[in-house]
Amino acid sequence: MAEAENRIPPETELPPAVEVLEDDRLTGDFVDEVRDALAAGDAARVRELVDPLHPADIADLVEQVPEGERQALAVALGDLLDADVLAEMNDWVRDDLIDELEPQQVADVVQQMETDDAVAIIEELDAEDQREVLRSLPADDRAAIEEALSYPEESAGRLMQRDVVAVPEHWTIGKVIDFVRAQDELPTDFWEVFVVDPLHRPVGTMRLSHVLRTKRDVPVADIMQREQTLIPVEMDQEDVALRFQKYALISAAVVDPAGRLVGMITVDDVVHIIQEEAGEDILALSNAGEGDINEPVRDTYWQRVRWLAANLLTALVGASIIGAFGGTIEHMVVLASLMPIVAGVGGNAGTQTMAVAVRAIATNQLTESNTRRTIWREIRVALMNGATIAALLGVGVAVILGDPDLGGVVAAAMMANIVIAGLAGVLVPVTLDRMGIDPAVASSVFLTMTTDSMGFFLLLGLATATGIATG
Repeated sequence: MAEAENRIPPETELPPAVEVLEDDRLTGDFVDEVRDALAAGDAARVRELVDPLHPADIADLVEQVPEGERQALAVALGDLLDADVLAEMNDWVRDDLIDELEPQQVADVVQQMETDDAVAIIEELDAEDQREVLRSLPADDRAAIEEALSYPEESAGRLMQRDVVAVPEHWTIGKVIDFVRAQDELPTDFWEVFVVDPLHRPVGTMRLSHVLRTKRDVPVADIMQREQTLIPVEMDQEDVALRFQKYALISAAVVDPAGRLVGMITVDDVVHIIQEEAGEDILALSNAGEGDINEPVRDTYWQRVRWLAANLLTALVGASIIGAFGGTIEHMVVLASLMPIVAGVGGNAGTQTMAVAVRAIATNQLTESNTRRTIWREIRVALMNGATIAALLGVGVAVILGDPDLGGVVAAAMMANIVIAGLAGVLVPVTLDRMGIDPAVASSVFLTMTTDSMGFFLLLGLATATGIATG
């Protein structure tokens, strides 16, 4: 699928009356000028303002105007709202615009896209709309997209580009160069030529830099690199990104279960995955859903309220512990002010450990072979942190309140809670991961319950056991 030629950035064209970009972002004045032209029904002025923009900036513009104005802006832009712009656009905004287009219009846009970008659009359509769009596509494009849709979501098969440059190893470099020059349906961007056997299985690869610097009569077999990193077509996209990162890949061949070459993945696709997966993990730790400001309010509400309800239930555990020691708190009211300190600092310590553990699991640094070593490492860190913070708090309570015994109890409770928090911070994500549950999603709920409950229990329990609250 041919990709439309990118327009040049606005700095190189005659600018409109206001500055367009500041720190690579569209200025508010520029967006307001476009909106004013749109409100006045001056589509020609809208196009004049937007025409010099890069596709990524046009996509940003569509996202920044209010939701109610986006459809009118799309109409005014006409063919400026092309495949390159849609490929750069936020998923939620793009889906809303696509929903307003006729199937033939969607098909026209899809034909201009690489397979992976086309799949990203079509997979979000309703089943009936998918069928209509696919029927409107040429047979080759339809077959490519249908095959991609047959692979699991967020897999290499969905991510890959089907257009690759593949040659047999008995060719010469000169024949490879002539072949590349003669083809019209090559990928828009590629950095290596794949070498395949008669069954179309990859047996080697050649960087373009090697091809261009080698004499024409040299056989491909003499310069190709036989060792290469192959990506199974059903591999999860997060694992694909980790493989690119680990082996410093620029591109990689994608193979089906029979080992045949079916596509390639390039580093520009992986950059998007790394950003997407990192963002998902950060948002999952806070149970904030997808965290997209363009997501419908109802979807955001449902994703967040579920975990708030779960937090409410776990908070009841801490409340029940406080209720069980009501008599202790009545005799020493100061304990009520110290409980949040012990629980809060313990929670922060656990969150530090949990963030490290979740990241280590996501990047394959924390595995079965080093889990025990990692747990012991975090225990040692927790012991040092606990001793330091406990000493500071204990001395502070003893001096300010003039009660060394209470200072000792608070210090002991703080020390124990930080150690427990550190242990929970690594054990909870590891346990969830072993159970097949995403540790980024569920860890925070269990960790909060553990640190709050244990913080309350340790402080009130030690105060009761030592008798300082009744002395």
